[in-house]
Order: sequence, then structure tokens, then C-alpha cells
Amino acid sequence: MAVAVVAASGALTATFVSGGGKGSADAATELNQYVRIQNVRPNVKNPVPGAQASRGSFTVDCGTNGNGKFSPDNPVAQPGIRNGAEHVHDFVGNLAITANSSNADLDASGTTCRNGDKSSYFWPVVRIDKSVRSGAETRRALAATTPRVTCPSVRDRLPAVPARAKAAVDTRLAALDRAYDAANRRMAERSGRIDAGHNESVLTSLRTQRAKLIKGISDSIAGAGGGRTAGLVSLVECDTDYDGMHAAMRHTAAGVKAGLVANPQVQCPTVRDKLPGVPAPALDEVNRNLAELDQQVSQADERLVTTRGQGGKDFVDNAVLGPLKAKRTAVLDRIGIAISRHAARPQGLEALAGCVVTGQAPAPNGPGNQNGATPAPSAPAALPDPQGPNLELPNNTGGIVRPASVLIEYRGNATSRVVPMPKFLRALTGDAKPTSRGPANARATWTCSGFADRLADQYPVCPAGRQVQRVQDFPGCWDGKNIDSTNHRDHVAFADPGTGACKPGFVAIPQLRITISYDIPRDAQIKGQYALDSFPEEDHNPFSDHNDFVNVNSARQMQKIATCINQGRTCR
Repeated sequence: MAVAVVAASGALTATFVSGGGKGSADAATELNQYVRIQNVRPNVKNPVPGAQASRGSFTVDCGTNGNGKFSPDNPVAQPGIRNGAEHVHDFVGNLAITANSSNADLDASGTTCRNGDKSSYFWPVVRIDKSVRSGAETRRALAATTPRVTCPSVRDRLPAVPARAKAAVDTRLAALDRAYDAANRRMAERSGRIDAGHNESVLTSLRTQRAKLIKGISDSIAGAGGGRTAGLVSLVECDTDYDGMHAAMRHTAAGVKAGLVANPQVQCPTVRDKLPGVPAPALDEVNRNLAELDQQVSQADERLVTTRGQGGKDFVDNAVLGPLKAKRTAVLDRIGIAISRHAARPQGLEALAGCVVTGQAPAPNGPGNQNGATPAPSAPAALPDPQGPNLELPNNTGGIVRPASVLIEYRGNATSRVVPMPKFLRALTGDAKPTSRGPANARATWTCSGFADRLADQYPVCPAGRQVQRVQDFPGCWDGKNIDSTNHRDHVAFADPGTGACKPGFVAIPQLRITISYDIPRDAQIKGQYALDSFPEEDHNPFSDHNDFVNVNSARQMQKIATCINQGRTCR
């Protein structure tokens, strides 16, 4: 099946070919995916502001990731899945965020933003790789790969489960496992090739099943007097998984030796899935202690970022893991005591106190199935950590290019005033997987400084002295109720491109635009030697560019942003 996607640049086309019986997929980064920006026709058209338009803007300075917070996690699209992105992201803003961060963890974090904004902004890194690129390696790896689905864990993200809801919750968790296995059997029908339509059919069916089962879990816990389960909607969506391609692809560039991992993270044994049903009188105390365990790990992760490169070889053990184990031991003891006042004390909790840091030892518990239960024989192995001085994952090689500048702007709406974003709103723009999931959500982002009137879905070759840029616009409309949705998209929407108006039922919010500029040698541009990190099946496809965001501005700060925009001012 060949799907031709007409680019925003008019004459340009990005073509994604899935097997359809030929056993191949081609989204390779080759010279035909580079374009001289002068050859891209102007295509950016901004709606004419109306009488009620909000014309202001608010700029935030969060730096250019000078502290080196790199991670292959994607906390928005793949919460709870370590290394889920299979490529490395630049992170600015929130210092503690990982795939497992709770809202409370994010709120307690430090930040790189000068105004105290604790939001997280992150995007795939750009690398320069002078080795020859070829789609042949990708095609060979795909031919030997059986696609799978990857789903966020549910069991180890739940609050304490009330004793009288335990049976009902366990029944639905088992049903989630069965749905996951059934989806993988369907995915295996397209072994060795990519069929975006089939993938979307599998994921849509699985999403429907998971939404119903997860809501049932939430209702069971709430009905038995349990804690809040508001964040579970983020765990509904699953994604395609072609990580089997890594086995047939180079892990690091020639001569690179394994070294520091990107953004080392603390990994601790999960606790929630080890607890019995909790007696009702103990629920609040157990949940407070579970939240404290989360916060301890988040603080340790932030310390790994802020102290990177400090101390000797035993620094992490003595300054991070040792104190963390002592704190966890005390909290786990309190959980045991709280339960023992009303039921038998759970045994073995003390064994869950010790943690490791990625790159030091295998993760505790080993790989499990997608709902945190006992590992299934067919469960995929954990992805490798990034390695080497260039922080590489398989087929994502070359030196990381630090942005020359990152401009984060909140902008207005052409037809109305904006209302403040809700705290902890999740949003994403673009699609990291237009080949395996279809191009409907992909967006052209590439241009050069001085060419703001055009965007391309190919890598630009810029005139001498001009910077390569990525301009990434986020949805500027919100449903007025939700901070996330089952597919991470439906709670927000893009304004009408012609009028700038939000669709019925949605309200305008400060519209986020992130412009990332790079000083890339023109020789590397002309030779096609710079590219995005990507999922293996995308093979550095420029149309897979994307950006993710979690709003952790305080209510006061977000009101300040909205007021500035509505008053037509330019603020910082």
C-alpha cells in the first residue's frame, strides 16, 4: 500500500510505502528528503485578526538544554513506558520529569525556566552523522520483525485498592492482559511489513476495550471508598512497536564505546502491585505513603540531573541510592503498619526498598507484561539504554546538535480572547509515527531563518548564514474540561486554519509555539548529514517531527499569561 501525502509546501511530497505483500517499508533519510528552502513555495497563511482577537504574546526562556537532560521517555504519549520513544529527546523546563512522573512530582520539581515555569517541553534531538544512510538496512530489519503493541502499565499506577474492590479490579486487570495478547496476535498477521490501516484498526479496537476496563477499575475503586483515579485516562492509549528492528540495526557508530546513559534514572521495585486489598480505614494513610514513595524517586531523578558529572565513582551510591533506600525502608514500614492495624501485615515489603540507576544493573523486577502483572513469556525485552558519548540508540547515531536558541511563545487567537490553560494539561503536536500509524496528525515544521512564510515536511538546505529551524505549533483550543484524553489528542484541537476560530464546544487557550534554531554547517546540509532521532520504522523521516508539552505553570502565572495576551501586550 503506498500513501502519498501532499506536503504543506505544495509541490513537495513525502511518500511512505508499506509492504502490501512486498515486505518492505521505506521512510529512509536520503538526499531526496532534503530540499533547498528557496524551492519551497510560501504556504504559511495566518488568519486575519477580528475585532475580538487576542493579539498579545508571552515568551518564556527555558534555555537550550544546557544541563543535558536527554531521555528516550515520552511522558505524554507513552506514560509509564521507560525508553518508550526509542529515540532521544531534548528536555527543557521541568527537571524531574520521567515517564513515571505524577502531577505532584512535576509540581515539586525544579526548572530551567527563568520565570519559574515548571512545565516540560521536549522534542527529538537532531544529529549530524557523516556515515552513509540507506533504506536497505531498515528494509532488511523490518522483514525480520513482527510488530507488536506497547501499552502503559495500569497495575503499578493505581492508588491503593480497597479490599472489597480487589477481586473486581484483578478481574479487569486480567481482561486488560487478554486484550493486549489478542491485539498482538492481530499485529503478527502483518509480520515483516507495515500496514498503517491495519495498525490503526488494532489500536482503535484495543483503545475501546482498555477505556471500558480502566473506567471499570476506576469505578470499582471509587465505589469502595478508594482514592482518586483521575489520571488513569492517560493509560488508555497503546502504540505500535517495531523495536524488534533494533536487533538487526547498528547500535552505535563505528568506534563508539558504551558510556554514560542519557539522563540516568532511578529504578525501584514497584509497590502498588505487591499490596493486598487495603482495609478501608487504612486507605488514606497508604495512599499518602505511596505518593511519598513517588516523590522520593522524583527527587532522586532530579538530583541525578543537577549533579551529573559530580563526585567520584561512588557518588551515586552514597549520595542518591543510599539515602533513597533508607527513606523507602521507613515509608514501606509505615505502609505495613497501617495495613496491620486492620488486617494481616503484608510480607516482604522491606525487599522493595533498594533501587538502582539505569546503566548500573538490570531493572528491578525484570520486564513485565503491559499491566504490571507477572511477566508473560511473550513480553518484549526492555529496550537498551542510550550509549556512548553521543547518547545513541540503535540506528540513531551521530553527534547531538544543541539548539542555538529555543523560542517558547504563548500566543493569542484571531477571533476571541483566551482562557488560561488548566494546570497539568498534556498536549502534543505532530506525529512520531506517520509511517506505521498514518500521516493524519503529522505536520510540516521545517524552515530556515528568514523564511517564516514557508514550512516544509523535508529537511531544509538553507542559504549561507541562515539557521535551520523547526517551528512547532500546538493546538490552541481546549474542550474546557479535560487535561488529557484516551488518545492524548481529543481534549485539545487546532483552530480553523482559515478563520482562527475554535470548533463548537472548544475555547481558545494560549497557543503554544516552539521555534528551535540550529547552526548546522552548510556542508552537512547539502550532503544530507543531519537528521532527527526517530523510531526504527521511521528511519529519520523528517515528517515524523513532533513536540510534547505538560503545563505546570501555576494558576496565577497562567492567568498572567492569558491577561497579557488578551490585552494585546508583548510580555516575558
